[in-house]
This record gives sequence, C-alpha cells and structure tokens, in this order.
Amino acid sequence: MNYFDKKIVITSCLLAALTIAIGAYGAHGLKELVDAGALNTFETGVRYQMYHVLALFVLGFAEKIPEATRSWVFWFFIFGIILFSGSIYLLSMKELLSFNVSFAGPITPIGGLLFIFGWLRLAYGLLTIK
Repeated sequence: MNYFDKKIVITSCLLAALTIAIGAYGAHGLKELVDAGALNTFETGVRYQMYHVLALFVLGFAEKIPEATRSWVFWFFIFGIILFSGSIYLLSMKELLSFNVSFAGPITPIGGLLFIFGWLRLAYGLLTIK
C-alpha cells in the first residue's frame, strides 16, 4: 500500500475520535438527562456518523478510486454528517437546550440525502473505472 489520501485519512481519524467522544457523552452523560426515545435518537446519529467516518477511512486508502470521485464522496459524507447527525444531536437534546431546535427537523433528511448521494457518487465512480 503506497498510496493514501492524507486529507481524507486524517479527517476520518479525527472524526472517529470525535464520534467516540460524542457516543460516550450519549451513553454516560445524557442517560440521566433525557428519556429513552431521545437517547435512542442520539445513538442513531452516532451510529450513522461512525458508519460514514469508517467509509471515509477506507476511501482514503482506495488507490484505484478516481480523485474526483474521492473528493465528491468526501464532501457528501462530511456535510451529511454535519446535517444528519448534527441535527439529530440537537433534536434529541431539545429538552436540555434553552433555544428552540425545531429548525433542525427539516435538516435531518437533507443530511440523509447527502449520504445517499455520496454512496451513489461512489458507485458511479467505480462503474466508470476503465
């Protein structure tokens, strides 16, 4: 293995550490503060974030994937994490926050669409490899 995309691999490593910290906060800090439904929602955000962080890590080492594909997938997944998981974190902690987070509800499916677009762009990029 002689090639790796340093930006993608380092970003995925940092996001993995952040994801573990967020998950630990959910498992230990939020458990006593929110109801079971909110905690379950929070865990969904953590799970989807980690899935896509791991996909980014693999993507960073995928030498045969064209640069344009890697770049598109990277940004789709990054913004998907921010919008999908970020909005879920806000919504699951709405009881604890001093501001209205209802604006985050419509953001969640946009983040989910970005995840889907990222996977579809990856599939397209792989299909076009000669």
